[in-house]
Amino acid sequence: MQNLYALVMAGGKGTRFWPVSTEKRPKQYLSLLGKPLLAKTLNRLDKLVPAEFRYIVTTRDQEPMARECSQGLMADQGLIFEPEGRNTAPCILMALAHFDKVRIPHDAVVAILPSDHAILDEEQFRLTLENAAKLAVETKGIVTIGIKPNSPHTAYGYIQAGSKQGNGHIVTAFKEKPDVETAKKYLASGNYFWNAGMFVGQIQTFIDEYKMHAPQSYAHFEKIKLSLHNKDLLKESYSKLESISFDYAIMEKSKKIFLLEATFDWNDLGSWDALDQIMKPVEDNYLAERRSFHAIKSKGNVVYAPGKFVALIGVNDLIVVSTEDAILVVSKNEAQRVKDVVTWLGTQKELNFLL
Repeated sequence: MQNLYALVMAGGKGTRFWPVSTEKRPKQYLSLLGKPLLAKTLNRLDKLVPAEFRYIVTTRDQEPMARECSQGLMADQGLIFEPEGRNTAPCILMALAHFDKVRIPHDAVVAILPSDHAILDEEQFRLTLENAAKLAVETKGIVTIGIKPNSPHTAYGYIQAGSKQGNGHIVTAFKEKPDVETAKKYLASGNYFWNAGMFVGQIQTFIDEYKMHAPQSYAHFEKIKLSLHNKDLLKESYSKLESISFDYAIMEKSKKIFLLEATFDWNDLGSWDALDQIMKPVEDNYLAERRSFHAIKSKGNVVYAPGKFVALIGVNDLIVVSTEDAILVVSKNEAQRVKDVVTWLGTQKELNFLL
């Protein structure tokens, strides 16, 4: 498709993949699936978005890792730096200001994508993205990619799809992460989708929606655009933006939101337990990294222990992670709570080196 750009959001911390994901090297720079996740995200755009039309928004402290993972895979001046992490609505607004400054046409379509998801069927991903771009042009709206749920998952937000619009649907409502019973009802209804956090629309549409639904933040748009190459002025302007997600600031308020169902597999790699959904088992276990491995009466475990021999005896459905400085052992059904360990470590000065 002509005039299709991509913006990859790569400023997150990925705390639920501790102790491998740390502030020094967050999840999107880890080679959990052979290559760094950011590089795989950029590679996935081949044959659809030219490298010179790809941009990455991240924080300045992640610059060396972002450059390392994106060599030859993005525009020459494709790195856009947040002065500080302030959630997705501010970072997208700043990226729009950058696009305006470098004179990308406002009728161009931009696909805004997370940097740390796992997608194996790349051909269907590109086809879905191309169809989303076409729907965005037809409707002059923002198209979000919906994932058809296959379980009553409680770690994802949900999107309720309404009547048909072209090859997609008008979005009726966004729903917060539900409890199990509510998720079961969503699954049974057939018209709810997981929110993959992917947004596609024309640049002018995004700008107009900020004007309408986030006017206090949009009031700083011109100042941000003029200060993009002045760190101090940019920091001052950026600090005045509300720290809020794009979903809350725009998507849940706009009347111009449409959903296109994904035709590709998808996993947001939110925590260690997600790896067993995208890896082939070895001796009934899932081995992300290890030197060698042996299991006795053990199955369903996820192992990450680079350079080490791992033996498991009589244990099932555990996550076992070993790094130079830390060991994590957690049952799969408690994997989301790894972030609680990170929070606790933040209160322990003598252990801050683990973050």
